[in-house]
Amino acid sequence: MTTRLTRERATAVPPQVLVLGAVTSVQLGSAFADRIFGHAGPGGVAFLRVLFAAVVLLVLARPSLRGRSRTEVRTVIAYGLTLAGMNWSFYEALNHLPLGVAVTIEFTGPLAVAVAGSRRLLDVLWVALAGGGVVLLAVRGEHAGVQLIGVLLALVAASCWAAYILLAKRVGTSFGATEALAIGLSFGTLLVLPAGLVEGGSALLSPGVLAACFGVAVLSSLVPYTLELVALRRLGTAVFGLLMSLEPAVAALAGVVVLGQGLTLVLVVALVLVVLASVGATLTGRAATAPTDG
Repeated sequence: MTTRLTRERATAVPPQVLVLGAVTSVQLGSAFADRIFGHAGPGGVAFLRVLFAAVVLLVLARPSLRGRSRTEVRTVIAYGLTLAGMNWSFYEALNHLPLGVAVTIEFTGPLAVAVAGSRRLLDVLWVALAGGGVVLLAVRGEHAGVQLIGVLLALVAASCWAAYILLAKRVGTSFGATEALAIGLSFGTLLVLPAGLVEGGSALLSPGVLAACFGVAVLSSLVPYTLELVALRRLGTAVFGLLMSLEPAVAALAGVVVLGQGLTLVLVVALVLVVLASVGATLTGRAATAPTDG
């Protein structure tokens, strides 16, 4: 009864508002995660986030691998490992970069997927804009707190996001979305486990850290995933992609409000370049949805 009422309330909200709510939830989750790094490290926070999300989804979806082919099992495992790797590398990048910078660079991953294989001159423009934004941050971002190691880690996260999108399409043909996430994150937890133990140590048993990381898992994974699922039933993928293009801007705002991070001219210009590239690729390219990042 409660679940049905929740769904009815969600469907009463305009889908555009749901997507913006999902984007905001993800970036608030990232901002709060940044505040826990001093206690459990990026690896520890990433491990607990993935673990909590996996446990909740396993309880809700109750997935099974029975009757699945080896190819299907290998694909869903790769899907989960990629997702966990994306979360881990993003948090490691966030430990060296302001939130807006990290998300701006990471967002080049789905943009690369959107224009991959295209021979149109216009798509070269979108790649050039996004690439220019990243180079600007790497070369002139020292006053915005940008460290080269953070840029490289954010590019790793971007690559993982791109791979995740491609694997999600393959997984979606044989698994339900929630089922795939539950199974994938269960294996993904194993990938992040060593980093979690090394960086988190005894802090992983702290009630305060556990509670905070559970909140991060809810904000960064469970809430946005649910909102996006409901929104996509009533929203075209092109509009969805346009709204998702606002994510770097929302991340920068979350960094200012939650973490007290400043906005420099270099960051604003780079952010605008990447957002314009994403909007342009969405309006002129193939319709595609970008799953939740970070």
